[in-house]
Amino acid sequence: MRVLIIGSGGREHALAWKLAQSPHAEAIFAAPGSDGMARVAVCLPDVAVLDVAAQIAAVRQQRIDLVVIGPEDPLAHGVSDKLRAAGIAVFGPSAAAARLESSKGFARAFMARHGIPQPRFEVCGDAESAQRAIRARGGKCVVKADGLAAGKGVAVCAREAEAFAALSEMMDARRFGAAGARVVVEDVLAGEEASYLVVTDGERIVPLAPAQDFKRALDGDRGENTGGMGAYAPAPLVSEAIEKRVLEEIVHPTLRGMRADGMPFSGVLYVGLMIDASGAPSVVEFNCRFGDPETQVLVAQMDGDLLPMLDGAARGELDASLPARGEGAAMCVVLASGGYPREFEKGKAIRGLSAAEQIPGVVVFHAGTKKADGEFVTNGGRVLGVTARGANFAEARERAYAAADRIAYEGRQFRRDIGARALAR
Repeated sequence: MRVLIIGSGGREHALAWKLAQSPHAEAIFAAPGSDGMARVAVCLPDVAVLDVAAQIAAVRQQRIDLVVIGPEDPLAHGVSDKLRAAGIAVFGPSAAAARLESSKGFARAFMARHGIPQPRFEVCGDAESAQRAIRARGGKCVVKADGLAAGKGVAVCAREAEAFAALSEMMDARRFGAAGARVVVEDVLAGEEASYLVVTDGERIVPLAPAQDFKRALDGDRGENTGGMGAYAPAPLVSEAIEKRVLEEIVHPTLRGMRADGMPFSGVLYVGLMIDASGAPSVVEFNCRFGDPETQVLVAQMDGDLLPMLDGAARGELDASLPARGEGAAMCVVLASGGYPREFEKGKAIRGLSAAEQIPGVVVFHAGTKKADGEFVTNGGRVLGVTARGANFAEARERAYAAADRIAYEGRQFRRDIGARALAR
């Protein structure tokens, strides 16, 4: 098969790396791709993620059998719908189904309608109503931009002043653009977070290994929310009993509800979970594509062939018996630019990439890099996803941090406590 991946980040690099290992893969292409992906994919730098006409032309020219959409933006903009209308097999939901991610207010209303466990919430179209919702919670709340904000439009607040400041950034300063024109104010859920992803054709599912990611910028879950500073899988928090509840109370009701509402969901359903002390799961958020950096650890930990899974889901013929989990564990440490998730500089020379990948089980996925004069330099907020697999979690973690320490560039920042709690379980 010949596969085209839409996107250019660390998630797309990880997907290309895994799909290229399939015995069914004749060639892997990426649009636009990146310099870091060039080892595993033929990059099409002139084909942008929202340029459907160029994508269709590339599909015809390169004889593509399957298109895999990585980021959320093209899904929200209906790229999958337009490609399907042109007779192309696509892995990724329709724009209507992708509203589970592209509008947090839509997702909350959907969950309320279908009895899916979630926090108490209010959707607010103006600052005054949002302020009332914040005051009603005594300032202890979560304030979310309704639209897409690259994972950063969420503020978990302990006091009114903090919540009002976050609200002002979203609605007045428009830090996240049009995404902050409407906000959702929610109760703060108690418990521990986990990420649960299933590949689905709308009816059948293949559950991937439960993962845990780390959104806060600094050690100890301090600092601002980011797109993700690290992840590991499998997450021991999600026991067999909890996984059974997640499937019965969240995943299957969501897929049934989407079908009932006339927008069947196919692709990856990503459930961001909060699991309380009793083991009860609630939905923090839905995503409609592979997570980043969860994808890096899921593909590294997976022994099975990803390509038949994605192709089957795209064609409505998913084989639910396909293996999606491997032995051992995997962990990813994200190396970011200084200042991320706020302002940061680009163009910093990166050293030590080859040395990092000399450690057994380590692969470095490129998220925000490019080549300048033949060498890699930084070109984004999240720069690299240093990913390691090991026979157990302790070994994967040791390898990931050893590899991260071999990489250097000016302003490099990363968390030192990814997965620390897992070691104590």
